[in-house]
Amino acid sequence: MNDFQHSISQGIPDILPEVLPFDSTVSHAPIRKDLLNKEEKKLAVCNALRYFDKKYHNLLAQEFTAELKKYGRIYMYRFRPAYAMHARNINEYPHRSLQAAAIMLMIQNNLDPEVAQHPHELITYGGNGAVFQNWAQYLLTMKYLSEMTDDQTLVMYSGHPMGLFPSHRDAPRVVVTNGMVIPNYSSPDHWERFNALGVSQYGQMTAGSYMYIGPQGIVHGTTITVMNAARRKGDGTQAGKVFVTSGLGGMSGAQGKASVIAGVVGIIAEINPKAVDKRFKQGWVDEVFTDLDELISRINVARSSKKAVSLAYQGNIIDLWEKLAEKKVPVDLGSDQTSLHNPWSGGYYPAGFTLEESNEMMVKEPDRFRMEVRRSLIRHASAINKMVNNGMYFWDYGNAFLLEAGRAGADVLKEDGTFRFPSYVQDIMGPLFFDYGFGPFRWVCTSGDPLDLSVSDRIACEVLEEIVKQSPPEIRLQMQDNIHWIREAGKNRMVVGSQARILYADCEGRTKIAEAFNKAISAGQIKAPIVLGRDHHDVSGTDSPYRETSNIYDGSQFTADMAIQNVIGDGFRGATWVSIHNGGGVGWGEVINGGFGLLLDGTAEADRHLHSMLHWDVNNGIARRAWARNSSALFAIERAMQEEPLLRVTVASLVDDDLISKLSF
Repeated sequence: MNDFQHSISQGIPDILPEVLPFDSTVSHAPIRKDLLNKEEKKLAVCNALRYFDKKYHNLLAQEFTAELKKYGRIYMYRFRPAYAMHARNINEYPHRSLQAAAIMLMIQNNLDPEVAQHPHELITYGGNGAVFQNWAQYLLTMKYLSEMTDDQTLVMYSGHPMGLFPSHRDAPRVVVTNGMVIPNYSSPDHWERFNALGVSQYGQMTAGSYMYIGPQGIVHGTTITVMNAARRKGDGTQAGKVFVTSGLGGMSGAQGKASVIAGVVGIIAEINPKAVDKRFKQGWVDEVFTDLDELISRINVARSSKKAVSLAYQGNIIDLWEKLAEKKVPVDLGSDQTSLHNPWSGGYYPAGFTLEESNEMMVKEPDRFRMEVRRSLIRHASAINKMVNNGMYFWDYGNAFLLEAGRAGADVLKEDGTFRFPSYVQDIMGPLFFDYGFGPFRWVCTSGDPLDLSVSDRIACEVLEEIVKQSPPEIRLQMQDNIHWIREAGKNRMVVGSQARILYADCEGRTKIAEAFNKAISAGQIKAPIVLGRDHHDVSGTDSPYRETSNIYDGSQFTADMAIQNVIGDGFRGATWVSIHNGGGVGWGEVINGGFGLLLDGTAEADRHLHSMLHWDVNNGIARRAWARNSSALFAIERAMQEEPLLRVTVASLVDDDLISKLSF
């Protein structure tokens, strides 16, 4: 056993490690609000000490008190591992269960400094999307995973490993819940309080479910969104069209690469220089500007040449929008990916202040910070309205921009109280993709070998090329776009962290690709197992009235039966691990979302699991969308029932609109 394996196996060390110096080269989470009273702060320290031998309580009590005072949280920095944090070959992890080793790999990828937004605070993306609340939880979880067998299940409560429980080989190895609080206690301030106490966390989507694969995880969805938005404008082509948006931190970091792949001129504002520098060095943006006049000149050149390029503006998005409106710069497409699910704790920065000034105000003058954010949102929306009046097509990217702008009093509402701009799910992703069963399927090659990823790309492309020959006209364009995507995937250099790939696919595509992967592993064409998964932002995994289910119009968009049913069904149909979260994308208390991981190891058992689980994971959502009378979903579920005789769902009878309009109440 080498040093790394020994460190994993020992969990929380018997002898306290030396305190590591604070690394200022890494992006750190902003200081959190001071919400706890004196007794609650004592309780937070008491809760943290539960992980440690009593002989260390006196020392650690003082240390954790200092952390809570300084950062608003107890991260237990002393226990951050000294070894490099990144995904390794699956066989490098000490394990008794290969499935558990795969989960360790995925956890480490989520915390890789090249991948994670604030790695030392265990935050992967979105400003507060956490894998764990503290480093003791990480150490103990990795120890449990190294010891467990295929007859046990590890239970995770908001980052806390509750323990290993007896189960069976077909049960999930890990069951994750994040932020599952009583509904009346689900406001943003409740999250701040529970998180500071160390009893709950915001897992975002793929952060707390160990399925994040860097900005690539959203780049295919962003690409097809921008591509189809461009098709709605003018001549229906992409070349030379200008797309303006914001955010280069976590998932938003995909926007530059997606713009280029979609063939447009992408301009992305980001206030954090470390985020800009990371994406520039990784090749996810082509050029960086700090001067708005120079940026506008470059935009004009790119538009005239019709050359796809991604341009980062290091500064506040409001300054960019207001300058574009003032100069009447033609912009075709606009959106926003600031982390407005987290507006008061670093997800959105007001205009007129530096990053440092805003971070200080956030902690020392939280009421003033809220006021400045609201003022900025009003300005932000006003500039966008001017651009829309000049011909720009704007959509809400499901980050709670319209929601928070409306709450701030910005001019974003129509007379009937609905938003004046559509969600991208309403106009594009819902009717063209989710309702047909297309969603962000993904896989990770656990060998860590780029050659395995290349082989998997080829296999996936071959599978889709066969399927498209028999695809109905309703989904042929989607299939062709997806085939083009996977053909070009390697050339686009999207890997950050683990050797992973994202590919939008429907039920047939996901199942046949997974089946082909499993056969290739068995035959030795792929050297090690593959982890299958998806973003929670999918057909069935998420109930979110302002994003994933915003194109549900029967009144059920505020219910969460689909997401809950989905995780339960995945759990007993063969998933290696499952997760269900409160919060993600649009904010705590605004969404319920879940996901899964499934290990393919070349066995007949894996083949059985993939067929059972993937069919449910997609068709559950199609059935719900069809019941809401979505025409694309009605087509898709009828087709699914023809292909699988055991599938029988309740199909909606369509009602004549004239009949309803004549009713008197």
